[in-house]
Amino acid sequence: MPGLFLTDLTLSHFRSHVRARMELDGRPIAIFGPNGAGKTNILEAVSLLSPGRGLRRASPDEIARRPEALGWKISAVLRSLHQIHEVETFAEPGGARTVTIDGKAATQTALGRIARVLWLVPAMDRLWIEGAEGRRRFLDRMTLSFEPGHGEAVLSYEKSMRERNRLLKDGVRDAGWYGALEAQMAEAGAAIQTKRADAIVRLQAAQEGAETAFPAAALALAGPDGEEEPWGEDALKAAFAEGRPRDMAAGRTLVGPHRADLGAVYTAKGVPAAQCSTGEQKALLISLILANGRALADDFGAAPILLLDEVAAHLDAGRRAALYDEICALGAQAWMTGTGAELFEGLEGRAQFFEVSETDGVSSVAEKA
Repeated sequence: MPGLFLTDLTLSHFRSHVRARMELDGRPIAIFGPNGAGKTNILEAVSLLSPGRGLRRASPDEIARRPEALGWKISAVLRSLHQIHEVETFAEPGGARTVTIDGKAATQTALGRIARVLWLVPAMDRLWIEGAEGRRRFLDRMTLSFEPGHGEAVLSYEKSMRERNRLLKDGVRDAGWYGALEAQMAEAGAAIQTKRADAIVRLQAAQEGAETAFPAAALALAGPDGEEEPWGEDALKAAFAEGRPRDMAAGRTLVGPHRADLGAVYTAKGVPAAQCSTGEQKALLISLILANGRALADDFGAAPILLLDEVAAHLDAGRRAALYDEICALGAQAWMTGTGAELFEGLEGRAQFFEVSETDGVSSVAEKA
C-alpha cells in the first residue's frame, strides 16, 4: 500500500546532535529519554522537512549546534506514495535555509507537495485560551497540509501588508500609493480565506461519524471579538480603502485575514473550548490532529507524518491506548516523545523504540528492541 514515511533520517550539527542517524520502517516511533536529552530536537528536524520554520519557529542560526556554529544539515529518505525521494535541508553559518529534493535545488513549497507533516507540542496546550495568533497559525498549518500553495498566499499577503503599514506609519495620504498594495492584499487575502474555509469543511467532515475516544470540535472563523469579517476579494479591497483613516491612527492594518480567529466548541457539551478543562482542551487538539490525518489520508492518499511531543504524559491510560490504536489504524508514521518507555506500553510490536541520552552536551540515539 502507498504510504508517507521516512526510512532514513540523519542529523548533522543540529541542536544537541553532532551526528545522529535513524533507520526507520514506516511504523510509529516512540522516542524516550530524560528531559533535555534531545528528543524534541529530533521532532524539530522532521518538521523542517515541510514548509516553514518548523515546530519551534527558529531561525537557521538558532538551530546550529553550539559552540561550533558550523551550520547544520538534515538528510532524509522519504517514501511518498509510490515515490522515494532523497531530501536535504541545511544552512551555512549566517545563511538562509536551503532545500534539495533528489539532488536538485527546490522550494519549501515543493516540500509540501511530497510530504505532509503535522505537529502537536506542549506550547500549544494553551492554544484555546491565549491570543488569536496561535490559533491562526494552527489553522494555517492544517490548511497548508491540504494545499501547499497556501503558504505562498500568506507570504504575499504579509509582504503587502508590511508595506501598507509602513505607509500608514509615515502618514502617507495619497490614495494611489495604497491602491496597488491593497489590491495585492485583497487577492491574496481572499485566497487565504477560501483555503482556510475549505480546510475547516474537511476537518468537520473527518470528525463526523468517526469512532474515536476523543471529542469532536465544531469550528468557525470570525474577525476580532467575534464580529463578521469582510469576505472575498472585492469586500476586502473596499474594507482596506474605507479603513485607511482608522488604520492610519493605529499605525497598522486593523481588518483582514491576519485578524481572523479560530473558534472551537466541544460539540457533545456545547461548551466553547476556552471554557473546557485543561484535559478536554488537550483532547480537542488531539481530535483535530487525528481528523486532519483522516482527511489527508483520503485527499493525499496517505496519512501525514505526525509529530507528537510529550503527548503521552498528559493522557490517562485509557486515552493513551486509544490514541495509539487510532494512530496505527490511520497508518501514520507518528513520532512521539516521552520521558520513559513505559509511557508507550501497548505499542510493543507496533512501533520502533529509540532511546535518547545526553553526555557532556552531546545527544545520542539508539534503537531499542
